[in-house]
Amino acid sequence: MPIILETRGLTKRFGGELVLSDIDLSIESGEIFGLIGKSGAGKSTLARCFNFLETPTSGDVLFDGTSLSSLPPKKLYETRRSMGMIFQQFNLLMQRSVLGNVLFPMEIAGVKKKKAIARARELLDVVKLSDKVSAYPATLSGGQKQRVAIARAMALSPRVLICDEATSALDPETTRGILQLLRDINKATGVTVIIITHEMPVIESICNRVAILDNNHVAEVGPVREVFSRPKTDAAKALVLSDGVAERLLRTIENAGLTVDEVLRRAGIQ
Repeated sequence: MPIILETRGLTKRFGGELVLSDIDLSIESGEIFGLIGKSGAGKSTLARCFNFLETPTSGDVLFDGTSLSSLPPKKLYETRRSMGMIFQQFNLLMQRSVLGNVLFPMEIAGVKKKKAIARARELLDVVKLSDKVSAYPATLSGGQKQRVAIARAMALSPRVLICDEATSALDPETTRGILQLLRDINKATGVTVIIITHEMPVIESICNRVAILDNNHVAEVGPVREVFSRPKTDAAKALVLSDGVAERLLRTIENAGLTVDEVLRRAGIQ
């Protein structure tokens, strides 16, 4: 698959503090890619560097082969519109209705009103909120608010959807619904989805590949099943073991008749 988003030697400092160090990542068009790490690993900063909401101190980001650092402001703005974002705290406009929230990015982009309303209603139908068009965010559940945020992020038909801890404020059942919605949107539209989280089960349930961010650098990257079952680096092993992924995997393989020692040896943990 072609590469849609790539970072090359991306480093970010805030004053004297090193937040990201020499990040090299390649994300394929149409995939669901996971980025995981403990609190303070630099995940949210990297998310904002992907679309140059934060400018890297050094290194670069390429979107569809084009260097973002080389773009003049107008072109950068146009490219940024190709990358939608959703966040943990939803970031909805409380004084606007559900429909008004989805319309907002299209109003800024100058989309004609009739076309924008039709697009917003179409997206609210996709996220199963067509009955909440006139409701306001204060009356919605957390899951409904995140569905509005997803519809808003998709309003300008982005090619990449960046989800920064998008399910962290939700209960498990609501999380499953949001992840299924993202999976459905990915399948229906081909949009590349980037899931940024500290929750291993989220990565397990939806992502094709994953990168582990540790101490401000990429410790390991690869297919989810491979990284979680056979972690190669100390950072990956610590993250997998601390979250119980290895234990769940061990129980599954033990049920197939293997010994614990054999499973640990195959996983590279012993």
